[in-house]
Amino acid sequence: MALDYQIGALWIGGALSFMEQLCLKSFVDAGHHVRLYTYGEVKNIPDGIEVADANEVLTMDSIIRHTRTGSPAPQADRFRYHMLAQTDNVIWADTDAYCVRPFTTPNGHFYGWESEHHVNNGVLGLPRDSETLRELLAFTSDEYAIPEWLPQAEQDRLQALKDAGTPVGVGDQAWGAWGPRALTHFLHKTGEIRFALPRAALYPISFKNRRLLVRPNAHADAYLTDDTLSIHFYGRRIRKRLEEAEGGEPHPDSLIGQLLQKHGIDPKGAPLPGARVKPVPLTAEDRHGRGQLNLTDLADRCGSDRGLLRHQYTELYNMIFQPLRQRKLKIVLLGLDGGIGVEHPQDWDAAARSTLEMWLEYFPKAGFTALDRAGGLPEKTDRVAYRQCDFESADGIAQAVDFEPDIVIDDATHASHHQQNGFTALFPRLASGGLYAVEDLRTQPGSLEKQGVVKTAALFQGYLETGIFEHPDGGTAVELNAIRADISGCFVFPAKFIKGRRDQLLVVHKR
Repeated sequence: MALDYQIGALWIGGALSFMEQLCLKSFVDAGHHVRLYTYGEVKNIPDGIEVADANEVLTMDSIIRHTRTGSPAPQADRFRYHMLAQTDNVIWADTDAYCVRPFTTPNGHFYGWESEHHVNNGVLGLPRDSETLRELLAFTSDEYAIPEWLPQAEQDRLQALKDAGTPVGVGDQAWGAWGPRALTHFLHKTGEIRFALPRAALYPISFKNRRLLVRPNAHADAYLTDDTLSIHFYGRRIRKRLEEAEGGEPHPDSLIGQLLQKHGIDPKGAPLPGARVKPVPLTAEDRHGRGQLNLTDLADRCGSDRGLLRHQYTELYNMIFQPLRQRKLKIVLLGLDGGIGVEHPQDWDAAARSTLEMWLEYFPKAGFTALDRAGGLPEKTDRVAYRQCDFESADGIAQAVDFEPDIVIDDATHASHHQQNGFTALFPRLASGGLYAVEDLRTQPGSLEKQGVVKTAALFQGYLETGIFEHPDGGTAVELNAIRADISGCFVFPAKFIKGRRDQLLVVHKR
């Protein structure tokens, strides 16, 4: 007949964090009596938990820690074996074991496979007359005991060191020497391995998949079955993840975040000791007053998609245009926000105004020539000359710009042949040291894109790789390759400048 089992746990160190609170409270909420053993005062212990003196089980002369990690795991391993040997109807639970359903066993054996190779001792029940428990007590009584499951050559090496008076203690041995490794070995040795529960019972989410515990909307509950009794949180690793990458608290939509809400635990009331405050993204207001006008902030204020609202082109533009801001430049704008004046006339005024407002403020002394397919500018300004252009031929673009520009920025229709017509028409006219930019290389409109025309991104990537422009139109190929001698630098940037994303921005510098 299954018995009602109490839960025994140990905490060595300072105050409990919300992680330990959650795990301990989960057992209380499942109906278990929980006894937390401590060596001294511990803060943040949830209500409903009995606190007991750990010295009554195992006197602590000094804490045995694992040298590499600093963890007191060896001390906790030895403590749990002594606790099980001294008490009846108690199951040990690490403070990173979460109770899904009440624990019980008809024979006192309660442990489970964590992998195909080992049984974990994070949750452990052994009857007082267990042969495995007897072996564990004997083995852990000697801090310098040599694990008998090691290869013979390694046992011989450790024995030689021990004979020479320089024994290797458990703190310097492999992780889990007194824990899962020892438990698994002695369970096999005694035959009590037959009582081990399947992985789904106590370790449904593996160490490898542990980040599912803190990842938002990761559907970690898909790993839980009707046989699941507990979830292991891999405390040391998950706490470190939360401290260093999550701002000290799990996302509310992660599994641990949802469980905290379920049990009414506020992470801010018992923070992780090493939690780093997670920075929040800066806003434009954060940067005000820190120097000259920033083009990205200006783009966001004007509602342009070149800033943080979408593409982030202005982050690059600000670097290359900043030294030129106060010069009397001649700037050509091919298109005012994608040439939407024809495709979406209802949006034309707002789009054109935001683009012109941004550039006029950023370049206070520059004169602009804007080419677009729309009928005219939304408002007149003496610094902008407007010329209607359909971009269907290089000659038509060249006729519209009969001077030497310093900067050309193409945000017209985004059709590949229109982008290439603009480049062949205007790059030769660009002033020495001038810059030619083409935006939205991978946003070709189906209504305008011509079949068989090479994409502008592919055209320039090919040039960067081979030094030659390959174009299906022979005449265009000749024009482009004639331009090469005047190209000082050619740069193709991915979307938001993130490596691995599609090319979106071209900048070419003239000698």
